[in-house]
Amino acid sequence: MSRVCDLTGKKAMSGNNVSHSKRRTKRRFYPNLQTKRFWLPEQDEWITLKISTSALKTINKKGITACLNNLLKNGKI
Repeated sequence: MSRVCDLTGKKAMSGNNVSHSKRRTKRRFYPNLQTKRFWLPEQDEWITLKISTSALKTINKKGITACLNNLLKNGKI
């Protein structure tokens, strides 16, 4: 199961853990992903998306239909 947002494409980044003595070891920064079901009234069906919480805020603001239409227009899905 990949850790990538279905809407924004956010994925894990790499960075460093820095100890008190400034010793650096590699680590990963994962996005805050949530699995969420959305109702599409135009198609009378539920869809399940794995989205980041920032994408969830965008969906709450614009609506799921507008976000999906934007993805279709940009050729992402």
